[in-house]
Amino acid sequence: MNNDSSARIVAGLRAWIATAPPGARLPSTRALVAQYEASPVTVQKALRTLASQGSVESRPGVGTFVRAVRVARPNDYGWQTAVLGSPAPRAPHSAAALRTVPNDVVALHSGYPDRELLPERLVRGAFTRAARSGAAVGRPPAAGLAELQAWFATELGAASPVGVAPPAPGDAVVLPGSQSGLSTAFRALVGAGRPLLVESPTYWGALLAAAQSGVRVVPVPSGADGPDPDGLARAFERTGASAFYAQPNFANPTGARWSPDLADGVLDTVRRYGAFLVEDDWAHDFGIDAGPAPVAARDDGGHVVYLRSLTKSVSPAVRVAGIIARGPARERILADARSESLYVSGMLQAVALDVVTQPAWRTHLRGLRHQLAARRDLLVGALREHAPGAHLEAVPRGGLNLWVRLPDDTDLARFVPDCEALGVVVAPGDEWFPAEPTGPHLRLNYAGPNPGSFPDGARAIGRAIARRGSP
Repeated sequence: MNNDSSARIVAGLRAWIATAPPGARLPSTRALVAQYEASPVTVQKALRTLASQGSVESRPGVGTFVRAVRVARPNDYGWQTAVLGSPAPRAPHSAAALRTVPNDVVALHSGYPDRELLPERLVRGAFTRAARSGAAVGRPPAAGLAELQAWFATELGAASPVGVAPPAPGDAVVLPGSQSGLSTAFRALVGAGRPLLVESPTYWGALLAAAQSGVRVVPVPSGADGPDPDGLARAFERTGASAFYAQPNFANPTGARWSPDLADGVLDTVRRYGAFLVEDDWAHDFGIDAGPAPVAARDDGGHVVYLRSLTKSVSPAVRVAGIIARGPARERILADARSESLYVSGMLQAVALDVVTQPAWRTHLRGLRHQLAARRDLLVGALREHAPGAHLEAVPRGGLNLWVRLPDDTDLARFVPDCEALGVVVAPGDEWFPAEPTGPHLRLNYAGPNPGSFPDGARAIGRAIARRGSP
């Protein structure tokens, strides 16, 4: 009733304002209460609505007045051209994975798991406990809470084979999310203008971090099984690069998981050239048919700089990651992180630590594995049945995505909008290539909302493939 009354008052006053001169005073609240037979609260709500729309302005202690008309004129920002100068090399556009879409479409584009796949009860409880603790008001150490540093180091150390020294808690630095960690690692280990080897295709966020850090990316071909160590060696030889960025476990977008032999081969190559491997273990918690096998667990010589994020598996609201590095590299990373963000929110660190140390966290991960398997298999089956023209080179053993190759004559710039017109939003594969794409691809997320709609999405993709040559 109040909402209806408020709207009625807004409409009436808007008609009055249309005939009133600028600066005219509106009737008092008491007069409006009597005129519209409404409560003072409803009248005040209507006045706030008009103020938010720019129709009136309130002067405390004086009254409410019709806002003076301001003449529209174009803004002149020409002075900024001389100040800013020539632009730096253009960074990649914001990826399709970050788009927010209506609820009535089949969303296969997102880079995040659906809310029902998150440990929501654990997260809510952790926030409640953290709010009552010193984390709510204290400033944490620059390298992170000691307990969280120890957790990151202990988790990685548990995977270290006999004969390899596990990392120490002091080797870990807590960061505000893995995107920040990538930028920090690239600045600290590579430097502006210098080459960074990357898998191709690779995570679009890494390409963005490289562009923002000013490093020069050099693509190394990588397929369903990972990169070729010989090709990697040639790239090191040709460029003199000091670092290689890769995702050995359930790579985004391909889903590739390195075999132990490949991991050893890449590690040998990195050691031979005196370089770093920046290992992005983004999908550590998303194993399905296999668990993660960090390459960093095999190295105690400081060649592997290991990045482990909790954002996707705990909550997008808990942007916390850890980076583990040994020797002077760790000090450079910490120095860069300090200059970038000083420290990470103690509240968020406390929440992350609370969640991952609860006994229910392991129970959640076991259930998550089964849910991801069911979603992956549902989307794979739907594509094979309804979109046979979408070629799936390999079914990933973990992660959140399928990497699909489309027919060679597919025009992605036209295909993606065609899919959306048919009710399914997809992510074009071009965004994951550091150079020219090797063919038309889609990255399809099977961890998004409403998995029951996957068959409908596959049908739409199949129809878009069938009509791709039509005018």
